[in-house]
Amino acid sequence: MTTTALPLDRRYDLDWIRVGAFFLLILYHTGMFYVPWEWHVKTPHIVEGLMPFMLMTNPWRLTLLFLVSGAATRFMADKIPVGKLTVSRIARLLPPLLFAMFVIVPPQSYYQIVEYIAAHPGTPLTVDNFWLRYVTASGHWCGPDGECLITPTWNHMWFVAYLLCYALVLALMLLVWKKAGQHIQAAAEWLLKGVGLFVWPVLFLGMLRATLYAKFGETHALVGDHYVHAVSFSAFLLGFGLAKSEALRDRLTAARWPALAVAVAAWAAWSLYVWTYRNDTPIPAPQLKLAMRFVFAADTWCAIVAILGFGAKHLTKGGPALRYLTLGVFPFYLVHQTLIVVMAHYLAKLGLPQGLEGAILVVATFAGCFATYEIVRRIPGVRILFGLKGQPAEKVASRPPAFA
Repeated sequence: MTTTALPLDRRYDLDWIRVGAFFLLILYHTGMFYVPWEWHVKTPHIVEGLMPFMLMTNPWRLTLLFLVSGAATRFMADKIPVGKLTVSRIARLLPPLLFAMFVIVPPQSYYQIVEYIAAHPGTPLTVDNFWLRYVTASGHWCGPDGECLITPTWNHMWFVAYLLCYALVLALMLLVWKKAGQHIQAAAEWLLKGVGLFVWPVLFLGMLRATLYAKFGETHALVGDHYVHAVSFSAFLLGFGLAKSEALRDRLTAARWPALAVAVAAWAAWSLYVWTYRNDTPIPAPQLKLAMRFVFAADTWCAIVAILGFGAKHLTKGGPALRYLTLGVFPFYLVHQTLIVVMAHYLAKLGLPQGLEGAILVVATFAGCFATYEIVRRIPGVRILFGLKGQPAEKVASRPPAFA
């Protein structure tokens, strides 16, 4: 089992994919305000018809981000010692995580409680001294069903918490397995060839969904989130392995059209299933539920193959726009969900036509993200809290694109 030579030292396609995936995440979280699924705040006028469009990215968007993050880590790990990699990951991810949990995320919990109080007249819950109660875990915000809002919480920042943990685990691996990148790459090249490019990942993801997901679900609570860890850390390691593989890049490019066709078919089947059984009436048969676990897996993997393949084929150039957005997506990610929650709560009170309301929410969220980035990147002491290195904006703007 031999590995391909490693001439790749930069992947503009993965940069573009990372930016695009984060932008889709902003649209997805905007949609969460409107669909029937549970979320922090909800529109008084639910739009069930939006569900199939939400399901277009639901199976694969975060798995893809973990894969791309693993690839970014590979480029770093091949250039710096393990100790420096560890310090770099902690310095880049931990300050934004803590800052978000105590400053950016609290408004999401605040308006979640406000809307719960409005929907349940007579409830003893209050938001008096909210932030102090939030940070000291003394809010006692519990519903009559016994479910409580546990604070402080990371909400959408779970992705950053998991990514930090995976980076630290990988650093430990590299201490004892110095050529992990080359070996994982070689294993992926050996396994993901011919029909194996489709069969083995779909079987793997389907089995995880049929076993771990069926038993544990998804919690994003770090501890006990067995299914999410199995999928996400596997994607992270796969990204670490494929980042510099020309063989896998060529195979993904060649498979992009078949993968897209399968992904579209799987999305259609999965959407029809979710729509038909959206109220658990009728209850799906166990055999159908099991089969749909593998349909979900096919959607997940084939969409990722298609995106990576089309990206490798067409997204081959960098430039000022990519440089700007690559640095900006982390601040975007930090603030976008809080912007959505706060603005959606107040927009819903204006009685606007729902299409106009949604358009305003999307545009205002992106505008808020750009405004935040433009402000914080110019303040050296604040940059680190938003996942940016503590350098002046002018110096950062003059740098070549830095994928990691």
